[in-house]
Amino acid sequence: MGSLTASDSQRQEIELARQLVAGEPGAFERFVELFRKKVFQYSLLVCGHHEDAEEVAQDALFKVFEKLDQLREPERIRPWVFRIARNACLMKRRKSVFAPERELSLDELMPQATEDGGQRRLEIADWSSLPESQALRAELQRVVQEAIQELPEIYKTVLLLRDMEGLSTAETAEVLGVSEEVVKTRLHRARLAVRQKLDGYLRSSPASLREKAN
Repeated sequence: MGSLTASDSQRQEIELARQLVAGEPGAFERFVELFRKKVFQYSLLVCGHHEDAEEVAQDALFKVFEKLDQLREPERIRPWVFRIARNACLMKRRKSVFAPERELSLDELMPQATEDGGQRRLEIADWSSLPESQALRAELQRVVQEAIQELPEIYKTVLLLRDMEGLSTAETAEVLGVSEEVVKTRLHRARLAVRQKLDGYLRSSPASLREKAN
């Protein structure tokens, strides 16, 4: 059987949400099976530590069960679940022994503009000539995940919800309690910051990349 498309997955989530609200036997177990990995991956990147992420994912899923009476629209199940997961992550980070001593500011991650013939441009490497290899892709994925973890929380959550969990701009705004314009602005800045981090790695590690590509 092939993998589910985004629309198929969303319909499955909504149907499960309706079964949960209706109290159908086994619905919560099926719901946990569907959402456990999604919530864990989101929590891992937000919390930055495996043990914290496991605890947060478990807490978030139990909170979903406890708060089922507050779910008025099963169609909104995905942003509702991730709002609960986000709050659980924030609470965990405040008291976790694994929390970083400080979060880098966005300005430390943003691309630096330079003067070039009176025009200001961003120093971005040309990635189009990079050879394809599984080792290289795995290495670049690691660098991207590190860059995401270094983002300030308000930018990190937007990037995770939009680009990794596939929520729409409107759903992300609902999770975070901000306007859609704020989501778009934060997403743009977060993507630039991650791109700059990856760009810096590609510029500084040409020999290592060639080895991984061969």
